[in-house]
Order: sequence, then structure tokens, then C-alpha cells
Amino acid sequence: QVQLVESGGGLVQPGGSLRLSCATSGFTFRDYQMNWYRQAPGKERELVASIRPRSYTTNYADSVKGRATISRDNAKNTAYLEMHSLKAEDTAVYYCNMETPWGAHYWGQGTLVTVSS
Repeated sequence: QVQLVESGGGLVQPGGSLRLSCATSGFTFRDYQMNWYRQAPGKERELVASIRPRSYTTNYADSVKGRATISRDNAKNTAYLEMHSLKAEDTAVYYCNMETPWGAHYWGQGTLVTVSS
């Protein structure tokens, strides 16, 4: 049974930083692409960052490019998203996502990030 559990969200001041973690189980982590999505109030869910297996190739949304780093630790079956220079518009529920080569998606429960003073 695939499980994705996010942690690390919370209240952050503008300009601050955070690191989100996604602990996984139930699949061979090193073989799958991992993604981070977010959904702000009243907006559609958007892909923030992705990291491929093996090559570790990363991609970022324009809205976070230069401020975010996605990474993975295959020994710990965990993916991470680090963000700095946070803005109010980064406020959202952040979701960890595993994507299979055949297009199936598995989701965590989400972790809320609020950027506010």
C-alpha cells in the first residue's frame, strides 16, 4: 500500500525559509518520479517541482524557480522541498506526489504552509 506523509509545514514569515519532507512507503522509492504540488485557496492545484529517479533531473514552476530545491534521499525513501525567500503568495497546502511511468498518481494528505507576518 503506497503511503506518502508530508511534514514541515507551518507559519513562516515573509522572506523566511522552510523544508518540507515526504516520507514514503509501499513502493520502490528509487524507481519513481516524485513531485510537489500546491493548492492555494480558491486556486487550482499546481505542480511546483519534480525530480526524476536515477538521473535526479529536476524541474520547477516559474513561480518558484530560483527559490526552491527539490531533492530525494533514496536510502530514507524520502523526498524534500526546500524554499527560501517565501512570499505571501506561497501560502498553500503542499502535497507530495508519486507519479508512475504509466501515469498513475499517488498523493499525501498535504501540509499547510502559511506565509504571513
